[in-house]
Amino acid sequence: MLKKITLTLMTIGLFFAGQVSAQESWSLAKCIEYARLNNLSVKQAQYTIENAKLDNQWNQFSRLPTVSGRASAGYQFGRTIDPFSNTFVTERVGFNSYGVDASMTLYAGNRINNSIKQSKIDLESAHLQAQATVNDISLSIANAYLNILLAQEQLDNAQNRLRLSQNQLEQTDKLINAGTLPPNDRLDIVAQIAIDEQGIIEAQNLVTTGYLNLKQLMEIDPNTDIQIVRPDEALFQDMDAAQLYNLDKVYSAALQTQPGIRAADLDLESAKLGENIARGSFLPTLSLFGGLSTNYSTAAKNPIFGLERFPTTIYFDDVPTVVDVEQFTSIGTENISFTDQINENFGQNFGVSLGIPIYSNHQNKINLERARLATLNTEVTNRQLRQQLKSDVQLAITNARASSENLKAAQRSLEATEAAFDNAQKRFDLGAINTLEFITARNNYDISQVELIRSRYQHLFNLKIIDFYLGNVIQLD
Repeated sequence: MLKKITLTLMTIGLFFAGQVSAQESWSLAKCIEYARLNNLSVKQAQYTIENAKLDNQWNQFSRLPTVSGRASAGYQFGRTIDPFSNTFVTERVGFNSYGVDASMTLYAGNRINNSIKQSKIDLESAHLQAQATVNDISLSIANAYLNILLAQEQLDNAQNRLRLSQNQLEQTDKLINAGTLPPNDRLDIVAQIAIDEQGIIEAQNLVTTGYLNLKQLMEIDPNTDIQIVRPDEALFQDMDAAQLYNLDKVYSAALQTQPGIRAADLDLESAKLGENIARGSFLPTLSLFGGLSTNYSTAAKNPIFGLERFPTTIYFDDVPTVVDVEQFTSIGTENISFTDQINENFGQNFGVSLGIPIYSNHQNKINLERARLATLNTEVTNRQLRQQLKSDVQLAITNARASSENLKAAQRSLEATEAAFDNAQKRFDLGAINTLEFITARNNYDISQVELIRSRYQHLFNLKIIDFYLGNVIQLD
């Protein structure tokens, strides 16, 4: 949301004529564009966008299956079960096992779909929040830019005052030499010259501060010499538009153009989807799974058979007779090779699993309540933003109308004090008034000049704020 910004009333500024050729000219548009690319707050907003993109990708990829491989190797010692003969053995057995497992969620209470929708909305909201940050920085830069312009015009006025005081000193010396004025009147003019010179020194510090503020907003090296572009005088010609602005019209336009309002609406949609996601935790989860596996063991052996003769007694008519009988018997074992075991032990599995939440220590219920509170809080925040925006628009229109009237009053004051000063100048040249009366008239004229310049830039800035709410680009051309 737009931060409230008040145009700082700077009084004077300074151009160093010898450095102008080495300085780079910066328009308001160029300053805003540079800040958009370099300001730290804007960069943070861009990082928020990138993070939202990752969240969106994460949720989209959650639809895809997960595949993982596993492998293990080791030794068994002491009395253990031979995995092949299923008998107890007492020996050291080496083993390896390998497998690939895959699973994919088919249904999870619609949480995956809702999470994808939510992340898309959050991404769009992040873009809008970044634009709102850029808008706020742009308005701050416009404020700093106009302050410098104000200071530069006040500088011209201060330099004119110093030249006028020096001319007055020459005229006073002439009047004193002619016997029209007493010698002590010269001291008043000398004091005024010292005041004018002090004002220029103070102006140098104020201008330096103004440029430093602008550079800080732009995140540019403070040692960089820049010179802002002074707008055309025609920009100040038509400044009566404040009376034409209508609250409902400007507010309606601001609702459509301010990215913070649209972002708040999206945040509310996201919060409602968060409720649906939390509600999905109460529903069953259906998953598809499958896997491949095999193993190897040093205890796996194949028997070796051989042909042997065994004497056997048989009876013929009750007469025992011994004969040799041949049969195959196990005469030993041999190790099964690694490749043969991997091939022979290869297995597959495939199936579905259904998870039904029965009791989760009230965690699902608490998460749902939190999601509901988040929605209610977002709704309140949304209404507050709209109320604040309406107040800001109303204040901007009021300020613009007030500054318009103040500008007109400052113009009338300048005309009156200028006429009085011209009259005092003529009388002073004739020796009809003393230096104190003349300096008083001149100071009144100087004050009215300062106030007119200040009023012009204050009113211009107020009009730019309304342009901002109308969705217009902040520019000075």
